[in-house]
Amino acid sequence: KDGKEYRMILEEGKNTPAPWINVIANERFGCWISESGMGTSWAENSGENKLTTWNNDPLMDNQGEAIYLRDEDTGRIWSPTPLPSRAKSTYYVRHGQGYSSFENANEGIISTLTFSIAKDDPVKFALLRVQNISNRIRRISATYYAEWVLGSDRDLMRPYIITEFDTSTHTLLARNPYNSDFQKQTAFLTATRAPHGVTGSRVEFLGRNGSFQEPAVLKRMGLASTIEAGMDPCAAFQQLL
Repeated sequence: KDGKEYRMILEEGKNTPAPWINVIANERFGCWISESGMGTSWAENSGENKLTTWNNDPLMDNQGEAIYLRDEDTGRIWSPTPLPSRAKSTYYVRHGQGYSSFENANEGIISTLTFSIAKDDPVKFALLRVQNISNRIRRISATYYAEWVLGSDRDLMRPYIITEFDTSTHTLLARNPYNSDFQKQTAFLTATRAPHGVTGSRVEFLGRNGSFQEPAVLKRMGLASTIEAGMDPCAAFQQLL
């Protein structure tokens, strides 16, 4: 009522008529977040230097980034946002100036996920809080997935993207020397703790003909740490909570 937020309550099976977008940006960096999920990010130029996949269809809500939660004892997978792996429960979504937040309770786990960016630096933050309200000990993992573009078109740029892992800072790195205007820039994905597993291979993560809803890598234990040039690139960073 105070006009500071848009709030959406998405009960099971309910969606807004079209994607409801929050654009968060500073002079050097930006991202958009929809009511369903994490959308995409860019640096300097939203057309020529997309960091992650961006579908410009106004009726679609394809995601270039996602976070997954998994119960390590049962193997159940869901996401703290309605996309890509929707839980069979209600999501509470808030869009405000400079942030978007998602709340969900699923199988005894309450998750709160808030996105924002730095005021002046080209950095996006995802703050995930998980609370166990069940009557037993739970082992939950969180996996962040980003589908690199590092240019204007993913199909054109992906053969040239070089991925690395910096062990000293626990950071996944990606650069694209073929993107002449931004070839000196390096994209990165990291977290406040060392990862349980990482990969830079989209094929490993999704699987052959795999889907965002149920990635192949989350149906087994561990990531293979496949990080090399010349493959279908991504960044996947997994932690045990």
